[in-house]
Formats: sequence, C-alpha cells, structure tokens
Amino acid sequence: MNYEWDFGAVWAYRQMLLTGTLGTLQVAVVAIAAGILIGVCLATMRLTHKPWLNYPALWFTEWYRNTPPIVHFFWAFYALPVVLKISLDPYTAAVLALSTQSGAFYAEVFRGGVLSIERGQWEGARALGMRSSQVLRRVVLPQAAQRMLPPFMERSFELIKTTALASTLAYSDLLYQAMQVNTITFRPLEVYTAVAAIFFIALCALSLGAHQVERLLARWAPLAAR
Repeated sequence: MNYEWDFGAVWAYRQMLLTGTLGTLQVAVVAIAAGILIGVCLATMRLTHKPWLNYPALWFTEWYRNTPPIVHFFWAFYALPVVLKISLDPYTAAVLALSTQSGAFYAEVFRGGVLSIERGQWEGARALGMRSSQVLRRVVLPQAAQRMLPPFMERSFELIKTTALASTLAYSDLLYQAMQVNTITFRPLEVYTAVAAIFFIALCALSLGAHQVERLLARWAPLAAR
C-alpha cells in the first residue's frame, strides 16, 4: 500500500490547530501555577510534625498519585457539580483536575528537595549564628532548588501532555481541534503527526529553557551561600 502524504489539507485548517494550541497552553500555564501553590501548601503540611496537618496532606497526595488522571477529569466535570450543586465549564474542570493532581506531585518534589539537605548543614548554619530564615535562604533553598528542578520539569512536561485529556470534556484544546480537522479532512496520519510535532517542539523548547535555569541556579548557589 502506497500512502501519499498530504500536509496541505492540514495546513488549510492551521487556524483551528493554532486555536487548539493556545487552548492547551492556557490550561497548562494556569494549572502549573495553581499546582505550584497547592504543592507548596501540601509540602509545608507534610513537613510539619502535627498529625492534623500531616495526615490530610498525605492522603490527598496519595489519592492523586494512585488514581488515573482521566478519572480526575471526569470527576471534576461530572461528579463535583452534583456534589456542590454548581456548574463547571470544560475549561474550569480541566484546570481543577490538572492543578490538584499536579499539586500532589509537586508537593513530593518540594518535600523531597528540602529533606535531601543533610541535617548537619542545618545544624552547622545555626551554630554559626544564622537565623532560620537565613538558613533557608543561604543554605537550604539554593541546594534544594537545584535538586528539585529536574523532577519539577519532568512533572510539568507530564502535565502539558496530560492536557490532551481535556478533549474528553469537549474543551477546545489541541487534540480536540485536531479531531475536528480530521473529521473534515479524513487525513489522520497528517493531522495527528502534526499534533505530535507541535507537542514535541513545545516540550523541547521548555527543556532547553530548563537547562538554562539549571546553569543559573548552579551559579546562584555559591553566591547565595556567602
């Protein structure tokens, strides 16, 4: 079977794919920002020795880490409105599902980064007369940030790829728009190859940016310790 590739049909509907790409970026950016806030709160709760803070954060984290992402989308869109007697549009439900799920993963990244700093460094800094805020700023955070960046970026990449599940809620993301284009053109090979290429280019660009941030953190760490 000789298949003749024809990306011209896809190019004719590039505006639809652009709209979907912007929709995907909108969900991803908001979900990452909200996920970071949730993750910081959960990590702080997990690092305390108070059970009434530690256990709820632990169960929240484990729930999202051990259930499928698509269930979070369906629950946010179909079940949560029934429980709270509210109405959620696909965009809001997608952001809610992604941000809470990623917040649980970010929490473990942040907690692991802080716990990775040896206790002796905390004690040594305090022995030099540093206050707790100085220990965090000069000793702990510079090292923890370097260690947290790779898993943080990996989780962010997974979040961006998981945005494709928003199409199951009829949200106008890249995959949803691609499905519409495929319905019109009947060119699935070209349409979904284009979708894969868009995700590949976007994530490669983010990966290069992450490497630059790593270099900056490597230079900042010794400066912050002075």
